[in-house]
Amino acid sequence: MSKVSAAMIMGAGLGLRMRPLTDDRPKPLVTVGGKTLIDHSIDRLVAAGVRLVVVNLHYRAEMLRAHLARRQDVEILFSDESEKLLDTGGGVVKALPLFDDAPFFVINSDSIWVENGTPVLPAMQEVWDESRMDGLLLLADMRTALGYEGTGDFALKTGGHLIRARDAADDYAIFAYPGVQIAHPRMFADAPAGAFSTNIMWDRAIAQDRLFGTVMNGTWIHVGTPEAREEAEATLAALSAA
Repeated sequence: MSKVSAAMIMGAGLGLRMRPLTDDRPKPLVTVGGKTLIDHSIDRLVAAGVRLVVVNLHYRAEMLRAHLARRQDVEILFSDESEKLLDTGGGVVKALPLFDDAPFFVINSDSIWVENGTPVLPAMQEVWDESRMDGLLLLADMRTALGYEGTGDFALKTGGHLIRARDAADDYAIFAYPGVQIAHPRMFADAPAGAFSTNIMWDRAIAQDRLFGTVMNGTWIHVGTPEAREEAEATLAALSAA
């Protein structure tokens, strides 16, 4: 196992689908279960031994800076995209110098999950093998994914290799991508300039058999809309009362 001790949280989005909740705050500061989305992510990362968290910024950036200044349990650095949003791939590329050529977690700020006994991030660290992998994506069972509106993102081949759901045979199980991965900086070598989607780099890694997946033991909640937030609140309340 290679310990992954750094992470990036994607916090620069405009949160348009979360309006009106994001009229006065960035999406990472929307609360679920009495805790902001970004604190859900950071708490999980700290518990997994992560010591450095990089957060990219754009919409209402100063609110996010002020909120995170309160955290003393982890080093937090910022990648400022105030002048131009760089999408998922471009945002990671801008932040790469902060990771010293070491692998790091990437977490979407609207992703939270409930674990079934096995901590998700340490389990990913156990699977991670940078000699074989450029990326390791967390996968969620479609039957337990809450707030997810897609038809599936990836399928697992033998040995944990990933392929796109659209390229999978009918007998393959299809999984949702919950917005959590471990990435090695080399996955972004020769990346396009400016704004671009990480999908470009994933497809290249798939073609080279260097993109892998692992299925989470738990329930993923995509908090992408006000309605999904209400569902997440109800789910967490029910679990805490059980």
